[in-house]
Amino acid sequence: MAQAVLIRNRVSGIVREGYVGFSWTYLFFGFLVPLFRGEIAIAVFHAILTFLTGGFWQIFYAFFYNRHYMTRMLSQEGYDLADTPERNQMAAWKLNIMR
Repeated sequence: MAQAVLIRNRVSGIVREGYVGFSWTYLFFGFLVPLFRGEIAIAVFHAILTFLTGGFWQIFYAFFYNRHYMTRMLSQEGYDLADTPERNQMAAWKLNIMR
């Protein structure tokens, strides 16, 4: 089950909710999840893989989607963990990042 953790953009100050753990949303909605989160290229790539594997990709990737999304947000998009110290520590541990 995914756990929510707040993340904040260093530049704009925008606060979003990120998740760590298994993604039920991705399991049921697949490539629509990155599409609605604004990651068009990733959504297209995931749609192609889902169709090529007959849906297996969607089942398999539900275990990894939240981790990869949060890693992209924290490393490439300029976000930092911005929740309570306990939640930040839990998220950093689950994401394998040193904070």
